[in-house]
Amino acid sequence: MPHLDVLYLFQGIATLVMGDPLIAIGRIVLIALGIAFVYLGAKGTLEPLIMIPMGVGMASVNAAVLYLSATSMGTIFIDPMVSDPIKLLDILQINFLQPIYTFTFSNGLIACLVFMGIGVITDVGYVMMAPFSSMVIAIFAELGTIATFPIAVWMGLTYKEAASIAIVGGADGPMVLFTSLMLAKDLFVPITIVAYLYLSLTYGGYPFLVRLLVPKRLRGIKMDLKSIPKISSGEKLTFAIITCTILCLLFPVAAPLFMSFFLGVIIKESGVARFVEFIEGPVLYGSTFFLGLLLGVLCEANTILNPKVLILLFLGSLALLISGIGGIIGGYVMYFLTKGKFNPVVGIAGVSCVPTTAKVAQKEIQKVNRHALILPFAMGANVSGVITSAIIAAIFVTLLR
Repeated sequence: MPHLDVLYLFQGIATLVMGDPLIAIGRIVLIALGIAFVYLGAKGTLEPLIMIPMGVGMASVNAAVLYLSATSMGTIFIDPMVSDPIKLLDILQINFLQPIYTFTFSNGLIACLVFMGIGVITDVGYVMMAPFSSMVIAIFAELGTIATFPIAVWMGLTYKEAASIAIVGGADGPMVLFTSLMLAKDLFVPITIVAYLYLSLTYGGYPFLVRLLVPKRLRGIKMDLKSIPKISSGEKLTFAIITCTILCLLFPVAAPLFMSFFLGVIIKESGVARFVEFIEGPVLYGSTFFLGLLLGVLCEANTILNPKVLILLFLGSLALLISGIGGIIGGYVMYFLTKGKFNPVVGIAGVSCVPTTAKVAQKEIQKVNRHALILPFAMGANVSGVITSAIIAAIFVTLLR
């Protein structure tokens, strides 16, 4: 009977034991983190649509490291950096997620599909009913993006890398993916991972920021909804097509994202039920699922332990923190301009994680005053935040590409 090497049979354990100790520790930590993400997503503490597939992918890819040859270790999930056509054709036949990654993720298509789905479930009427307050808050909520850029450069990143991580401050995952693909392709994997990790955590972190910066008496302000004008579908459709055309004309580099988002809005307002069901169902949830799964699989220890990732983790959290503070400052600006009639908590919704931050604002207000409804104003700031973050991303890409 031939000798059987138990470690060779169980290669996930073998590579853990025989590999670099730092990588081994990283794998164990990421496996535990992946399991935690699944638990917290299923419990509803974190965003389940992203965190459940991401957690499963993260735990699996760090467990499933094997010997690709006598001298090299790796996985058969995806190779994010392969560019040689012959090598790519070979690897497409081996790595089971490689076709999805290569044909939807690494070219930004998945970001456009998510944006189209967001457009279908977004009501631009909220922006149109209160355009001034929505845009003021959204502009203030970009403070993290603007402030993080020079800090990132000071910490040693190039202008392109700094812009890519600064966009995390806009709290728009597809926008971060798009910008990093355009400006820092060698870092777009860790930057995108950092972005989605933090975007999912905003749901848990921003409520504490709101309570810290907005006193209880101001959180309970009840806003006047009777003065809100009714916006017809025709007006929304007109707004969407004109805004889309103008933004594509001004910032053609981000035209795929503008077109995708406003196409979703237009389809919704046109009332084409079959298209709406298709885009808000299979397209949005399918692309979100594979986006989360791919992000988890990309969280391999070798990638995460890149020395620059620690800097990116710090800068990503800093960008979102400053943006949250900026949004609340915008809420206070509107509070003073309206002589105390505007609830400053709405400001957190200017950070454009649709509709997460709008829901955070509404929940925090209802904890103080159960009869206060600010969701229409929060959604207006939320949607405006999507537009302003896309504009800033387009400016960065245009100037630095």
